[in-house]
Amino acid sequence: MKIALFGATGHLGQGILEEALSRGYQVTAIVRDPSRLTRRNDTWKVVTGDVARPAGWLDAIRGLDAVVASLSARRDGNPDSVPANAGVLLDNLPKAGVRRLLWVGGAGSLEVAPGVKVIDDPHFPAAWKPEADAQARALDVFRASQADVDWTYISPAALIEDGERSGKYRVGGDQLLADANGVSRITIPDYAVALLDRLEQHDALRKRITVAY
Repeated sequence: MKIALFGATGHLGQGILEEALSRGYQVTAIVRDPSRLTRRNDTWKVVTGDVARPAGWLDAIRGLDAVVASLSARRDGNPDSVPANAGVLLDNLPKAGVRRLLWVGGAGSLEVAPGVKVIDDPHFPAAWKPEADAQARALDVFRASQADVDWTYISPAALIEDGERSGKYRVGGDQLLADANGVSRITIPDYAVALLDRLEQHDALRKRITVAY
């Protein structure tokens, strides 16, 4: 499998990169600052590029099977870039002949009750709200798009953290998944497993899903 990965320097992006390489994928990591990549491997290559400027990466993704985007606004402090970058990818992937896009989404827009979202909880940390709202707006961009792109927006559990790779997870839709004790969590390695499984199984097309234990 040949993929491009935006956001490989981020915490989640690194987890996805590790899982992809363990599966024998050929990965093209598209990053703004290659010096932030601590790992080097002959099976993948690095392209300096900014998702917001497709002229710098369009040629690099031609002929690939899919694009994975793990993007955040935390470093730049510009939440509007998240939905904007979703639109950039939807508009430009068809120009490079890439139809498959997997997007690392947020959990804030998941429902905990009919009409009530995670972000609506009064205990939801205020510092997280701009990013959660930006990811919710990105989901709106995907759902409104008419682009010839088979996207999948993958929301994690309420808690996503470092931990072991078990290879086990459950898949849900728009509702938050929790275990028998009411805990909604998944490790980064298992989130990466779930995401790349969607690519290999070619399912959840043009849908938002969530993964958790």
